[in-house]
Amino acid sequence: MADKASRGLVIYGDGLASFINPSHAHLHSLASKAFCGFLTLPNAPPSESEDERIVREFANLLDACEAYQNVSTSIPTISERFMGMKAAIITNNPGLKSFGGKLGLTVFPFNDLKGNEFSLSGSSTDFVTFESLKLLGFQEGKTLETSQFDLVFVHVGAGERVNAEGHKTIANDVEYIDALVDGIMRIAQPGSEIGSRLHLSLVMSYGYVTEGDGRDLSILTSKDEMDPALSKLFPLQSYTMKGEKLRNNVR
Repeated sequence: MADKASRGLVIYGDGLASFINPSHAHLHSLASKAFCGFLTLPNAPPSESEDERIVREFANLLDACEAYQNVSTSIPTISERFMGMKAAIITNNPGLKSFGGKLGLTVFPFNDLKGNEFSLSGSSTDFVTFESLKLLGFQEGKTLETSQFDLVFVHVGAGERVNAEGHKTIANDVEYIDALVDGIMRIAQPGSEIGSRLHLSLVMSYGYVTEGDGRDLSILTSKDEMDPALSKLFPLQSYTMKGEKLRNNVR
């Protein structure tokens, strides 16, 4: 996707990676066509709450750790850091709403998009797909000359969209992301006008993970235990370094 000057859409499945299974065909289809990789993040501080984890990991993704660690410090906005780029985030998480505003992101709760409380109905994914692309200047298969935003994040946190708890709710969240990806890929077909201008990224995180959650998760597998054929896929990028020194607190 995006072989011309592009606008970006990032779908962020926060804490949902371990719930992906073979039935999520659209996620697997996207992975088969896209560039894939692992991203390693710093270990969680002791006694970190779930809300704190969500904001901290999002700050790492945006390379805005200083903004998270120094909440009272004035920091450059996304627009100031990236040549006037206009960015927005769609989320129901209170912490991300506040932190996103601090970073200069325009914040949209899901219910502001739909006009009422969000649901898992079949039409909701179509609506959010349409509205997300509309924010980026994509409408009716065409690319508008100007757009409200250059970059839009859609944050789906585990269990945040409905008033329920448990694995069934989280599994529904993964199905929701699977449907979102399907809707976007159908609109942004390769070679289409939108497909040539849309840069789609899918980020799936594990969230809080303990040793008891299973040894099959890549972030809990040491290099010594890893299949040699997969060793080159082990996370190794900027988050493993800071100030030209290796960091020892990454998972």
